[in-house]
Amino acid sequence: MITTDFVPGSPCWLDLGAPDVPAAAAFYGGVLGWDYESMGEGEDMEGGMFRNDGKIVAGLGKLTEQGARSAWMIYYSVADADATTRAVEDAGGTVRVAPMDLDEWGRMAQYSDPMGGQFAVWQPGSNKGVEQVDTPGSLSWTELYTSDASAAKQFYGSVFGWQFSDMPMPGGAGGAYTIITPAGLPQERMHGGLMQVSEADLALAHGRPYWHPVFAVTDCDTAVARVTASGGNVQMGPDDAEGVGRLAVCLDPSKADFVVLAPSAP
Repeated sequence: MITTDFVPGSPCWLDLGAPDVPAAAAFYGGVLGWDYESMGEGEDMEGGMFRNDGKIVAGLGKLTEQGARSAWMIYYSVADADATTRAVEDAGGTVRVAPMDLDEWGRMAQYSDPMGGQFAVWQPGSNKGVEQVDTPGSLSWTELYTSDASAAKQFYGSVFGWQFSDMPMPGGAGGAYTIITPAGLPQERMHGGLMQVSEADLALAHGRPYWHPVFAVTDCDTAVARVTASGGNVQMGPDDAEGVGRLAVCLDPSKADFVVLAPSAP
């Protein structure tokens, strides 16, 4: 259960790096009903915020990193970005963007885990993060596809103090799915999961692990129809996962991956 109390180690923000900002804004508006609010356009800056029912749910910016793929970046809340950076390095990770202040809003940094999975942290200032989660049209889960689940648990446990619990893969697919819960919180506050997959399953990121967001929707099939009608593709599903809901793994027109999930009734 993702919340907006932003305890350390919990998801607090996400943004999309897209080669075509207006096209991405139109796509997610059509699929998830988001409104896009531009923060300016020009050589040095192009991007803005997505809102759902008037509340900020994500950011959008121009993809500028040479050779990078379009993808969602998930940020986790931390009390001290500099201390987290040291923890990342001590655990074998790589600093992609050193801690930096974004005016009075907060302090951010971006990293890669030892296997290559990219993620980020946010030390809140005046801005703690997104304003809406766990409702239709907003972030409801975060998920890591990794080449080494054991190593991932060791790394992220060291950096964030996350608690892990394994469960059988839904639908009898075999293997284990690892549930992630912030340090010191009960499992009802689980905010994500990780699973080990084959190198072929990581082709989207050229063999590297990757995180992706799961967005709640009221009707998975309707959301999937909107994805394809808006120029996206479906990698998997829609499928029913017992105790979870009906979900599909999707790609936007620039091949940034995300999941839509209509949760099971409680």
